[in-house]
Amino acid sequence: MNLMPGWLLLLSISAGVWSVPIDRNGDNQEAKEEVPEENGDTGLYYDRYLREVIEVLETDPHFREKLQTANTEDIKSGRLSKELDLVSHHVRTRLDELKRQEVSRLRMLLKAKLDSTNTQSLQMDHASLLKQFEHLDPHNQNTFEAKDLELLISTATKDLENYDAERHEEFKRYEMLKEHERREYLKGLDQEKREREEKRMQEMKDKHRQHPKVNAPGSVAQLREVWEETDGLDPQEFNPKTFFKLHDTNEDGVLDEQELEALFTKELEKVYDPKNEEDDMMEMEEERLRMREHVMKNVDTNKDRLVSLEEFLKSTEKKEFSNPKEWETLETKPVYTEEELQRFEAELRDKEEELKRKAENLRQQQELLKERGKALEAQRREYQQAVLEMSQRQKEQQAADGQPPAGPNGELQFQPEAQKVEDKEAKVPAEHQAEAQNNLPAEPPQNLPLHT
Repeated sequence: MNLMPGWLLLLSISAGVWSVPIDRNGDNQEAKEEVPEENGDTGLYYDRYLREVIEVLETDPHFREKLQTANTEDIKSGRLSKELDLVSHHVRTRLDELKRQEVSRLRMLLKAKLDSTNTQSLQMDHASLLKQFEHLDPHNQNTFEAKDLELLISTATKDLENYDAERHEEFKRYEMLKEHERREYLKGLDQEKREREEKRMQEMKDKHRQHPKVNAPGSVAQLREVWEETDGLDPQEFNPKTFFKLHDTNEDGVLDEQELEALFTKELEKVYDPKNEEDDMMEMEEERLRMREHVMKNVDTNKDRLVSLEEFLKSTEKKEFSNPKEWETLETKPVYTEEELQRFEAELRDKEEELKRKAENLRQQQELLKERGKALEAQRREYQQAVLEMSQRQKEQQAADGQPPAGPNGELQFQPEAQKVEDKEAKVPAEHQAEAQNNLPAEPPQNLPLHT
């Protein structure tokens, strides 16, 4: 992929460049099929949308041609966005589809947010709500226009410029939380155990500091070490131009941020080992970020977040390349002051008090629900007792009126005594029944003469 710097800026914004493995086994082997490997996420909430838009634009020959002559300012200012009107119909159709998908995704996010805050809105004004997203035009939700491309590039550029600062701030809070937890842990120990733990923690810190010297990122010593140990080449034959091409893994003519960070792995391994208890991998990533920023600050002269071959070669001519200042790793000075830590701990106490209040409210609500449950259970028992008493009174009334008692479903029930009488009558001996018949008066004679 041989794209010019303007297009490379777009790719660097999206972090969507592809990297392929370096084949160092010679030129006689057959070229293997290159399988694109997607780099890490940019951290932007619209990362996927950004990547897909750039991939679609890359397929249009006209847009690619304009990018070849565009400079960084043309792209950042949005002037290049006007060329969108000249791209092919199928590209515009695909961009329209991507925008509709993104709008639909944002609507779902907004609905989930409203649901989570128990906000009832039967007639949501989606256009108004979408205004809080700066990477697209909320007034036109169906088609991808030049303004959408302009907003997407400008917003991504601004967000990525602030992204590193946000990562540094998150790391500072992580370190302050570690120190806060350490102090709270020691407070809970008696004097003897506290002294023993403090000694153990200090030994771990001292052990972490006992690492080999770390070369300054981007210095000749650091690059020579990569050349020798990673690339397996003779350090006496170090050549900056060859080094650049070796580590331009996707052969796009520049070193992006991911390719630069890969150069620092050997230095970071001197300080951090995931198997060691005293080495914190979060600190290792912060160290990697600091190294990359250091190189970008000294080499990336046009501030497009990319290092071109020309910029790289010019940096090797500087005095700092051969005689850099000693690199200070994170443990040499704290990333926060005592005042910052105190404010952070005060913030934690406020949050803890708020959580306690919420927990107490939940406990009270739970007690109230238990009391209501007990009251409902008592009412249920009273109702059952009332039903039983009413049923008993009904049976007594029926018995007083000489009526057979009613069953549970209203059917009549006969007394067991009546059944006994019937059974007794059924058991009268047959001879007694015959005797009773003999005592009956005889039938009147038949055919007697009539008296006049």
